[in-house]
Amino acid sequence: MLIIGENLNVISKKIGQALKDRDPAPIQEMAVAETKAGVDLIDLNLGPARKAGAELMEWVVKTVQQVTDVMLCLDTTNVEGIEAGLKACKSKALINSISARPDRLDALMPIAKKYGAAYIALSLGVEGIPRDANERALLAAEHLAKAAEYGIPEEDMWIDPIVLPTNTQQVQVQGCTEFMVMLGDIAPAAKSTCGLSNISNGAPDHLRPILNRTYAIFLKRYGMYSAIADAFDKELQEIAKGKRPEIEALVYKVMDGEAVSLTGLSKEETDYVKTARVLVGQTLYSDSWLDL
Repeated sequence: MLIIGENLNVISKKIGQALKDRDPAPIQEMAVAETKAGVDLIDLNLGPARKAGAELMEWVVKTVQQVTDVMLCLDTTNVEGIEAGLKACKSKALINSISARPDRLDALMPIAKKYGAAYIALSLGVEGIPRDANERALLAAEHLAKAAEYGIPEEDMWIDPIVLPTNTQQVQVQGCTEFMVMLGDIAPAAKSTCGLSNISNGAPDHLRPILNRTYAIFLKRYGMYSAIADAFDKELQEIAKGKRPEIEALVYKVMDGEAVSLTGLSKEETDYVKTARVLVGQTLYSDSWLDL
């Protein structure tokens, strides 16, 4: 599973100020750090970038490309910013993202086609966030139809089923993984991605990494191609690269409904089992699930 580093983000106080001041040093330091951490892509998250969005994205792309050759993911709701970024990219880039709303499709699909860009096909339609796997499948079909209309190859589509926080949307966790089981039949040539860290939004900071890592195992098992995630979570990087097979096997047992005894397990193994039980719905979410 590829990791798209999420850390070059306008919501970071340091990065946000650097973007405002057009100070390249913090931007390049983060890009280099993410590259050294082993990310496969770097997400350049500028947020809405309503003021001078095109100029800002062009500047960020050129600034980052001075220090790394890692593929870039252009992340802003500013359409002009996306096009300016694509024009500045030295190689193929990924647009983050295009929802299934007609206005976004009509605005961004021509740009994706023009620059030969890949794009994240977000499972978000006119009715908002999908309620289950079937609604995600319908939105994926809408994306496929629009891509065919523009002559965009299916393999340039990275479908995002939308990961939601388990502390408020526990039932939606399975909706997302169930859709991943279906995706191979719906769009066999398409790739997939997600905002992995969304699964732990709202959870206490010390619990977020175990939620992210465990859910990464869930999604990876069902073929998730990539995930937008913390570039500096070394254990998550190991999971993504298949270097923790024993932990993955343990989590699979919970996913398959096997009764896993905690007796004899290490603290790390126990934490993964307990977290997997929350994610499959065996245990109701609470901030104290690891202590129960």
